[in-house]
Amino acid sequence: MTSSIVDIDKVAFSYNGQVVLENVNLKIYEGDFVAMIGPNGGGKTTLLKLILGLLTPSKGKIQLFDRPPKKASYLIGYVPQDVHINQNFPITAIDVVLMGKLMPEKRWRRNPSKDRQEAIAALQHMEMEAFADTKIGELSGGQRQRIFIARALVTRPRLLLLDEPTASIDSKGQADFFRLLESLNTEMTILMVSHDLLAISRHVKSVACVNRHLHYHNHAEITGDMLEIMYPCTVEEVCPVELVAHGLPHRVLK
Repeated sequence: MTSSIVDIDKVAFSYNGQVVLENVNLKIYEGDFVAMIGPNGGGKTTLLKLILGLLTPSKGKIQLFDRPPKKASYLIGYVPQDVHINQNFPITAIDVVLMGKLMPEKRWRRNPSKDRQEAIAALQHMEMEAFADTKIGELSGGQRQRIFIARALVTRPRLLLLDEPTASIDSKGQADFFRLLESLNTEMTILMVSHDLLAISRHVKSVACVNRHLHYHNHAEITGDMLEIMYPCTVEEVCPVELVAHGLPHRVLK
């Protein structure tokens, strides 16, 4: 049986007196590919930051690989929703990837030659090796996103956290992008925040619905009941969900 690598137990979080998350429980196992969905402001990004140890729960406990989040940081790769890099700054793709090696605990034990080899390997994972010496500002949104994921991969994490990774990728490039994520999932566990319900139903293994509380579904099927729980709208109303906005059936099979 695979082991639990993320264990969230009765977690709550408040910000300026406002409850953002309440009684959240979740176990993620080695090899999972979990999509986290829910309305804007529902607590998805907050939960990611709690898992990363960037925030501390008001109540409850989070364990990653049987240890507190901050002590497991070297096992985690993270790509935030907004990566702020000046596109006019003359920095190349491989330089961005190498930033992932700048961990404080290893700053005196750097091996530039080995670091570059590992950066090239991360670029190969994302099929971006040919763009290693290309300036970051000359890449498309989808290509830059692959570079940012390569930066997260350069430390060889066991858990990859992605916050809205397809936000800057056009529809044509999303299929290839999810194919790459499926390939990565053979080597690591993935937790991804996304609003693209149609893509989720095709590519992930399970779904966690977050809107203050968390409802976990051990399959990739998106149902009408799930949407009604998570989103304050009906089929007839305009919902903040791509699946509903395009008039597709509420029940999407994997």
